[in-house]
Amino acid sequence: MLGAHLRRLREEANITRTDAGWAIRGSESKISRLELGRVGFKVRDVEDLLTLYKLDDEAERERLLDLAREANNPGWWQRYDDVTPNWFHSYLGLEMAADLIRTFELQFVPGLLQTPDYARAVVQLGRDRPMPTADRERLVSLRMSRQQVLTRQPPARLWAVIDEAVLRRPIGNKEVLKAQLEHLIVASKRHNVTLQIIPFDKGGYCATGGAFTLLRFNDADLPDIVYIEHLTSAVYLDKRDEVDGYTVTMDTLSISAAQPRETERLIRGAIDLL
Repeated sequence: MLGAHLRRLREEANITRTDAGWAIRGSESKISRLELGRVGFKVRDVEDLLTLYKLDDEAERERLLDLAREANNPGWWQRYDDVTPNWFHSYLGLEMAADLIRTFELQFVPGLLQTPDYARAVVQLGRDRPMPTADRERLVSLRMSRQQVLTRQPPARLWAVIDEAVLRRPIGNKEVLKAQLEHLIVASKRHNVTLQIIPFDKGGYCATGGAFTLLRFNDADLPDIVYIEHLTSAVYLDKRDEVDGYTVTMDTLSISAAQPRETERLIRGAIDLL
Protein backbone atom coordinates (compact mmCIF):
# COMPACT_ATOMS: atom_id res chain seq x y z
CA MET A 1 0.00 0.00 0.00
CA LEU A 2 2.81 2.38 0.90
CA GLY A 3 4.64 1.51 -2.32
CA ALA A 4 1.53 2.32 -4.35
CA HIS A 5 1.21 5.71 -2.64
CA LEU A 6 4.86 6.50 -3.30
CA ARG A 7 4.51 5.58 -6.96
CA ARG A 8 1.46 7.83 -7.35
CA LEU A 9 3.21 10.76 -5.68
CA ARG A 10 6.34 10.31 -7.81
CA GLU A 11 4.33 10.23 -11.04
CA GLU A 12 2.31 13.29 -10.01
CA ALA A 13 5.60 15.13 -9.33
CA ASN A 14 6.87 14.02 -12.76
CA ILE A 15 10.04 12.56 -11.24
CA THR A 16 11.81 9.55 -12.74
CA ARG A 17 12.75 6.46 -10.76
CA THR A 18 16.39 7.27 -11.46
CA ASP A 19 16.12 10.74 -9.89
CA ALA A 20 14.14 9.34 -6.94
CA GLY A 21 16.79 6.68 -6.41
CA TRP A 22 19.54 9.32 -6.41
CA ALA A 23 17.70 11.26 -3.70
CA ILE A 24 17.85 8.29 -1.31
CA ARG A 25 21.35 7.18 -2.26
CA GLY A 26 19.92 4.25 -4.19
CA SER A 27 19.14 3.11 -7.72
CA GLU A 28 16.22 3.03 -10.11
CA SER A 29 15.73 -0.66 -9.31
CA LYS A 30 15.51 0.12 -5.59
CA ILE A 31 12.70 2.59 -6.23
CA SER A 32 10.96 -0.03 -8.35
CA ARG A 33 11.22 -2.60 -5.54
CA LEU A 34 9.99 -0.07 -2.98
CA GLU A 35 6.97 0.83 -5.09
CA LEU A 36 6.14 -2.85 -5.56
CA GLY A 37 6.46 -3.50 -1.82
CA ARG A 38 9.19 -6.10 -2.34
CA VAL A 39 11.74 -4.68 0.10
CA GLY A 40 11.64 -3.20 3.57
CA PHE A 41 11.27 0.55 4.10
CA LYS A 42 13.63 2.88 5.91
CA VAL A 43 11.65 5.72 7.45
CA ARG A 44 14.47 8.10 6.52
CA ASP A 45 14.17 7.10 2.85
CA VAL A 46 10.42 7.63 2.88
CA GLU A 47 10.86 11.05 4.50
CA ASP A 48 13.37 12.03 1.80
CA LEU A 49 11.08 10.84 -0.98
CA LEU A 50 8.08 12.71 0.41
CA THR A 51 10.19 15.86 0.53
CA LEU A 52 11.37 15.28 -3.05
CA TYR A 53 7.77 14.78 -4.16
CA LYS A 54 6.81 18.04 -2.37
CA LEU A 55 4.11 16.48 -0.18
CA ASP A 56 3.15 19.47 1.99
CA ASP A 57 0.05 17.99 3.65
CA GLU A 58 1.40 17.27 7.14
CA ALA A 59 -1.43 14.89 8.07
CA GLU A 60 -0.93 12.83 4.90
CA ARG A 61 2.82 12.92 5.35
CA GLU A 62 2.54 11.55 8.88
CA ARG A 63 0.07 8.89 7.76
CA LEU A 64 2.53 7.63 5.15
CA LEU A 65 5.39 7.67 7.65
CA ASP A 66 3.22 5.62 10.02
CA LEU A 67 2.67 3.16 7.16
CA ALA A 68 6.46 2.95 6.73
CA ARG A 69 6.90 2.12 10.41
CA GLU A 70 4.09 -0.46 10.34
CA ALA A 71 5.45 -2.07 7.15
CA ASN A 72 8.60 -3.01 9.04
CA ASN A 73 6.77 -4.60 11.96
CA PRO A 74 6.60 -8.39 11.76
CA GLY A 75 3.13 -9.84 11.20
CA TRP A 76 1.83 -12.58 13.50
CA TRP A 77 2.30 -15.10 10.67
CA GLN A 78 6.05 -14.56 10.58
CA ARG A 79 6.50 -16.75 13.62
CA TYR A 80 5.68 -19.64 11.28
CA ASP A 81 8.52 -18.81 8.88
CA ASP A 82 10.39 -21.97 9.83
CA VAL A 83 7.60 -24.25 8.55
CA THR A 84 6.43 -22.29 5.51
CA PRO A 85 8.25 -21.57 2.21
CA ASN A 86 9.48 -18.04 1.53
CA TRP A 87 7.20 -17.62 -1.48
CA PHE A 88 4.13 -18.11 0.75
CA HIS A 89 4.99 -15.37 3.24
CA SER A 90 3.82 -12.52 1.01
CA TYR A 91 0.47 -14.22 0.48
CA LEU A 92 -0.20 -14.42 4.22
CA GLY A 93 0.21 -10.68 4.58
CA LEU A 94 -1.92 -9.96 1.52
CA GLU A 95 -4.67 -12.30 2.70
CA MET A 96 -4.86 -10.55 6.07
CA ALA A 97 -5.08 -7.15 4.34
CA ALA A 98 -7.72 -8.20 1.79
CA ASP A 99 -11.28 -6.93 1.82
CA LEU A 100 -12.54 -9.52 -0.68
CA ILE A 101 -11.07 -12.98 -1.29
CA ARG A 102 -12.35 -14.91 -4.32
CA THR A 103 -10.96 -18.40 -4.71
CA PHE A 104 -11.43 -21.36 -7.03
CA GLU A 105 -10.46 -24.84 -5.88
CA LEU A 106 -10.86 -28.20 -7.59
CA GLN A 107 -9.02 -30.53 -5.25
CA PHE A 108 -9.29 -29.35 -1.63
CA VAL A 109 -11.62 -27.35 0.55
CA PRO A 110 -10.14 -23.80 0.61
CA GLY A 111 -7.82 -23.28 3.57
CA LEU A 112 -10.04 -20.58 5.10
CA LEU A 113 -12.85 -23.13 5.40
CA GLN A 114 -10.92 -26.19 6.55
CA THR A 115 -11.40 -28.00 9.86
CA PRO A 116 -8.30 -28.85 11.92
CA ASP A 117 -8.50 -32.58 11.12
CA TYR A 118 -8.96 -31.94 7.41
CA ALA A 119 -6.04 -29.50 7.46
CA ARG A 120 -3.85 -32.14 9.15
CA ALA A 121 -4.58 -34.55 6.33
CA VAL A 122 -3.93 -31.93 3.64
CA VAL A 123 -0.54 -30.79 4.96
CA GLN A 124 0.67 -34.38 4.95
CA LEU A 125 -0.19 -34.94 1.28
CA GLY A 126 2.66 -35.21 -1.20
CA ARG A 127 5.26 -36.05 1.45
CA ASP A 128 7.25 -39.25 1.18
CA ARG A 129 7.50 -39.59 4.95
CA PRO A 130 5.36 -38.52 7.93
CA MET A 131 5.88 -34.92 8.95
CA PRO A 132 7.15 -34.37 12.50
CA THR A 133 4.14 -33.91 14.73
CA ALA A 134 5.32 -30.53 16.02
CA ASP A 135 5.74 -29.13 12.49
CA ARG A 136 2.40 -30.51 11.36
CA GLU A 137 0.59 -28.97 14.32
CA ARG A 138 2.25 -25.61 13.69
CA LEU A 139 1.03 -25.67 10.10
CA VAL A 140 -2.48 -26.55 11.27
CA SER A 141 -2.31 -23.73 13.82
CA LEU A 142 -1.27 -21.32 11.07
CA ARG A 143 -4.22 -22.38 8.90
CA MET A 144 -6.67 -21.94 11.77
CA SER A 145 -5.19 -18.52 12.61
CA ARG A 146 -5.61 -17.44 8.99
CA GLN A 147 -9.35 -18.00 9.36
CA GLN A 148 -9.54 -15.05 11.75
CA VAL A 149 -9.73 -12.86 8.66
CA LEU A 150 -13.37 -14.00 8.38
CA THR A 151 -14.28 -13.18 11.99
CA ARG A 152 -12.35 -9.97 12.62
CA GLN A 153 -14.13 -6.62 12.60
CA PRO A 154 -14.79 -5.74 9.88
CA PRO A 155 -14.46 -9.24 8.40
CA ALA A 156 -13.13 -9.99 4.95
CA ARG A 157 -15.62 -11.36 2.44
CA LEU A 158 -14.93 -14.81 1.04
CA TRP A 159 -16.43 -16.01 -2.24
CA ALA A 160 -15.34 -19.57 -2.96
CA VAL A 161 -16.18 -21.70 -5.98
CA ILE A 162 -15.27 -25.38 -5.70
CA ASP A 163 -15.62 -28.43 -7.90
CA GLU A 164 -18.00 -31.13 -6.67
CA ALA A 165 -15.01 -33.50 -6.65
CA VAL A 166 -13.82 -31.66 -3.52
CA LEU A 167 -16.91 -32.95 -1.71
CA ARG A 168 -16.25 -36.55 -2.74
CA ARG A 169 -12.49 -36.88 -2.24
CA PRO A 170 -11.92 -38.56 1.17
CA ILE A 171 -9.03 -36.47 2.44
CA GLY A 172 -8.00 -38.10 5.71
CA ASN A 173 -10.87 -40.57 5.95
CA LYS A 174 -14.66 -40.59 5.68
CA GLU A 175 -15.16 -39.33 9.23
CA VAL A 176 -12.83 -36.40 8.63
CA LEU A 177 -14.54 -35.58 5.35
CA LYS A 178 -18.02 -35.79 6.88
CA ALA A 179 -17.07 -33.37 9.65
CA GLN A 180 -15.54 -31.07 7.03
CA LEU A 181 -18.67 -31.11 4.89
CA GLU A 182 -20.86 -30.34 7.89
CA HIS A 183 -18.54 -27.46 8.71
CA LEU A 184 -18.94 -26.14 5.15
CA ILE A 185 -22.71 -26.01 5.59
CA VAL A 186 -22.33 -23.90 8.71
CA ALA A 187 -19.69 -21.66 7.14
CA SER A 188 -21.76 -21.10 3.99
CA LYS A 189 -24.48 -19.48 6.13
CA ARG A 190 -22.21 -16.69 7.34
CA HIS A 191 -23.16 -13.29 5.98
CA ASN A 192 -19.65 -12.71 4.62
CA VAL A 193 -19.16 -16.14 3.01
CA THR A 194 -20.49 -17.20 -0.39
CA LEU A 195 -19.87 -20.82 -1.35
CA GLN A 196 -20.74 -22.22 -4.77
CA ILE A 197 -20.24 -25.73 -6.10
CA ILE A 198 -19.77 -26.74 -9.73
CA PRO A 199 -21.72 -30.04 -9.96
CA PHE A 200 -20.58 -32.92 -12.13
CA ASP A 201 -23.60 -32.58 -14.39
CA LYS A 202 -22.34 -29.18 -15.56
CA GLY A 203 -19.69 -30.99 -17.59
CA GLY A 204 -16.53 -29.09 -18.46
CA TYR A 205 -15.88 -25.49 -17.54
CA CYS A 206 -13.22 -22.79 -17.89
CA ALA A 207 -10.19 -22.42 -15.56
CA THR A 208 -8.67 -25.68 -16.71
CA GLY A 209 -5.32 -24.27 -15.56
CA GLY A 210 -6.10 -25.03 -11.93
CA ALA A 211 -6.83 -23.30 -8.66
CA PHE A 212 -6.24 -19.58 -8.09
CA THR A 213 -7.18 -16.79 -5.70
CA LEU A 214 -8.13 -13.17 -6.38
CA LEU A 215 -7.45 -10.62 -3.64
CA ARG A 216 -9.09 -7.20 -3.55
CA PHE A 217 -8.21 -4.46 -1.06
CA ASN A 218 -10.14 -1.59 0.45
CA ASP A 219 -7.71 0.98 -0.90
CA ALA A 220 -7.87 2.48 -4.36
CA ASP A 221 -4.08 2.68 -4.57
CA LEU A 222 -3.58 -1.05 -4.04
CA PRO A 223 -4.26 -3.16 -7.14
CA ASP A 224 -6.08 -6.47 -7.15
CA ILE A 225 -3.71 -9.43 -7.01
CA VAL A 226 -4.00 -12.94 -8.42
CA TYR A 227 -2.23 -15.68 -6.46
CA ILE A 228 -1.42 -18.98 -8.18
CA GLU A 229 0.35 -21.67 -6.19
CA HIS A 230 2.58 -24.29 -7.77
CA LEU A 231 4.30 -27.32 -6.28
CA THR A 232 7.50 -25.48 -5.31
CA SER A 233 6.67 -21.82 -5.87
CA ALA A 234 3.89 -19.30 -6.42
CA VAL A 235 3.04 -16.52 -8.88
CA TYR A 236 1.68 -13.10 -7.93
CA LEU A 237 0.02 -11.17 -10.76
CA ASP A 238 -0.95 -7.50 -10.49
CA LYS A 239 -0.85 -6.23 -14.09
CA ARG A 240 -4.27 -4.97 -15.07
CA ASP A 241 -4.72 -7.13 -18.18
CA GLU A 242 -3.68 -10.30 -16.35
CA VAL A 243 -5.91 -9.60 -13.36
CA ASP A 244 -8.83 -8.75 -15.66
CA GLY A 245 -8.45 -12.11 -17.40
CA TYR A 246 -8.68 -13.99 -14.13
CA THR A 247 -11.58 -11.83 -12.97
CA VAL A 248 -13.53 -12.76 -16.11
CA THR A 249 -12.68 -16.42 -15.52
CA MET A 250 -13.86 -16.24 -11.91
CA ASP A 251 -17.10 -14.57 -13.00
CA THR A 252 -17.62 -17.31 -15.59
CA LEU A 253 -17.01 -20.01 -12.98
CA SER A 254 -19.58 -18.39 -10.70
CA ILE A 255 -22.12 -18.48 -13.53
CA SER A 256 -21.30 -22.13 -14.29
CA ALA A 257 -21.64 -23.15 -10.63
CA ALA A 258 -24.89 -23.92 -8.88
CA GLN A 259 -26.46 -20.95 -7.12
CA PRO A 260 -25.48 -20.42 -3.45
CA ARG A 261 -28.97 -21.49 -2.36
CA GLU A 262 -28.18 -24.95 -3.80
CA THR A 263 -24.96 -25.34 -1.81
CA GLU A 264 -26.43 -27.03 1.27
CA ARG A 265 -28.40 -29.52 -0.83
CA LEU A 266 -25.32 -30.52 -2.80
CA ILE A 267 -23.20 -30.91 0.34
CA ARG A 268 -25.85 -32.99 2.10
CA GLY A 269 -26.07 -35.18 -0.99
CA ALA A 270 -22.32 -35.80 -0.71
CA ILE A 271 -22.67 -36.60 2.99
CA ASP A 272 -25.39 -39.16 2.21
CA LEU A 273 -22.97 -40.99 -0.10
CA LEU A 274 -20.33 -41.45 2.60
